[in-house]
Amino acid sequence: MHPRAGQKARPEDLVDLDALLTAYTERRPDPSDPGQRVVFGTSGHRGSSLDSAFNEAHILATTQAIVEHRAEQGVSGPLLVGRDTHALSEPAWRSALEVLVANGVDVLVDSRDGYTPTPAVSHAILRLNGQGVEGGADGIVVTPSHNPPRDGGFKYNPPTGGPAGSDATKKIAARANELLERDLDGVQRVPFEEARGRAGSYDFLAHYVDDLPSVLDLEAVRRAGVRIGADPLGGASVGYWGEIGSRHGLDLTVVNPEVDPRWAFMTLDSDGKIRMDCSSPSAMASLREVMATGDGGRAPYDVATGNDADADRHGIVTPDGGLMNPNHYLAVAISYLFAHRPGWAAGTAVGKTLVSSSMIDRVVASLGRRLLEVPVGFKHFVPGLLDGSVGFGGEESAGASFLRHDGTTWTTDKDGILLALLASEVQAVTGRSPSELYAELVSAHGDPAYARVDAPASREEKARLAALSPSDVTADTLAGEAITGVLTEAPGNGEAVGGLKVVTENAWFAARPSGTEDVYKIYAESFLGADHLARVQEEARDVVSRALAS
Repeated sequence: MHPRAGQKARPEDLVDLDALLTAYTERRPDPSDPGQRVVFGTSGHRGSSLDSAFNEAHILATTQAIVEHRAEQGVSGPLLVGRDTHALSEPAWRSALEVLVANGVDVLVDSRDGYTPTPAVSHAILRLNGQGVEGGADGIVVTPSHNPPRDGGFKYNPPTGGPAGSDATKKIAARANELLERDLDGVQRVPFEEARGRAGSYDFLAHYVDDLPSVLDLEAVRRAGVRIGADPLGGASVGYWGEIGSRHGLDLTVVNPEVDPRWAFMTLDSDGKIRMDCSSPSAMASLREVMATGDGGRAPYDVATGNDADADRHGIVTPDGGLMNPNHYLAVAISYLFAHRPGWAAGTAVGKTLVSSSMIDRVVASLGRRLLEVPVGFKHFVPGLLDGSVGFGGEESAGASFLRHDGTTWTTDKDGILLALLASEVQAVTGRSPSELYAELVSAHGDPAYARVDAPASREEKARLAALSPSDVTADTLAGEAITGVLTEAPGNGEAVGGLKVVTENAWFAARPSGTEDVYKIYAESFLGADHLARVQEEARDVVSRALAS
């Protein structure tokens, strides 16, 4: 833990915007350097212009690659482009428009020239395709999500509305890197003024905000007078929260409406960096303090929420429980939704990632529902959310979405605004906070201890970890319990997990290589307490080391 974690950022913590923006246009990436190539992770290509990892050349090449990919897939309808509040997002947005328009793509941008949350782009894609738009609609979101202010990000959402699958992103990245190697020969481009003049518009905010009653019981929230404090954390949801409150008659206050690409108002995350991670107690210190300083002992809000920069993640703060652990809130959301959505089919499943809490497994079993356990990456929930076979899909990193009241698709990408508002519905309908409801789940199912730690690993070791098979694990016990399962493929869809998961009756661990650092991540959980969790973590390192050496 950094000594200033949770404390307000100082001037020396802030990014030099002039240097950042100058580097975007002036630095030319070296495609022979792996760190300067286009690489799509679980949420698109990310990097900083200061590291020659997110520069104009990257965006021009990647956009051209997306144009060619969508043409190969027969997608010829409108492409919606949104951006968040990171400093590199606007120049990347401009670069993308220059290439899209030059290639004859029908581009739609925000009609208010504002910021666009990721879920609003997903909602727009699905809405247009549901109306039968000719050629199919898809989208690009310019965002590095919760990453620090020095970073930029660029991701593609196909006509399914959710994150592009691995096959698509591999092709896009390969073509983008080929264009980089050819010094952008093959990239079409027009001046920005021409591109902006030829682009069409779409009212992302109105369509998204006005449609919320189809997925949430906002009338119950209004009737109950739930006091909501919403902190956009300086992100793309900043213009949405006030409109949500006014259009639906909610007692809603935008706690902090400030937008600053340096994020000077943020408190430092656990590692001392500015990071808009709404699931981090350190990054959410300001909102937690607001909830703890109520008049006469009463908190100013019944529910307070935070979102990351593109609003695809949620953070929930309650007067009695403080900032909820993301796994805890996912369990509560699942328990509540499947008891209060009679329009959902009896066979509708619950989706979770392989590294999410097993509390979810126990809740799902108690509901008599089917569990769909998939690898990390929201893209794995897209098919089920699209056809209605999955009612709820959630990740341990505080990202989730769910179906409308009638069991049809809302979004196929993570929706932090939706999950934040659900907390107010839970409060209104049950009269109890989400943290109170989690305490009831603990009484019924046990109290799991959960943590994630990192262990050093070379690039070669990370590659071996990603390619392990169950037979590589020679241990038969873990922290005193018999190992009941070793998984290298997710049981929900048979996809490779990019690592392994080892399971016992009351505990588990999962190990996955980091995509950006020379470490692997160990996720672990135990229903036998913190001491047992520590044993699981210690033995997990040994299990992985022996598997890598085999």
